[in-house]
Amino acid sequence: QVQLVESGGGWVQAGGSLRLSCTASVGTLSRYPMGWFRQAPGKEREFIAAISWSGGSTYYADSVKGRFTISRDNVKNTMYLQMNSLKPEDTAVYYCAAERRDYATRMGAVPDYWGQGTQVTVSS
Repeated sequence: QVQLVESGGGWVQAGGSLRLSCTASVGTLSRYPMGWFRQAPGKEREFIAAISWSGGSTYYADSVKGRFTISRDNVKNTMYLQMNSLKPEDTAVYYCAAERRDYATRMGAVPDYWGQGTQVTVSS
């Protein structure tokens, strides 16, 4: 069993930056593909970015491409989301996720593990 914990959320002005982290409080992440999702008030949860088990392949939603960077450090058992040029529409609860599929290049549509979420608020 894997338990994911996000951190790094907070309040920032438009144009600013934040770095989210996701680590496993229980279990190891190094073999699993992972990703980030977000959910804004009144909206469905949406995919943001994904990364292969090795970190060699990354994928982004069009809404964040060029502004957000996903990465991971398997030694530290941690995944990151660097968010730059933040906009008010990026305001949401951000969730990390992982799929229990060893050495996969990309996480599927339904992850096996979710974090509890961390709030990101971007003011105009």
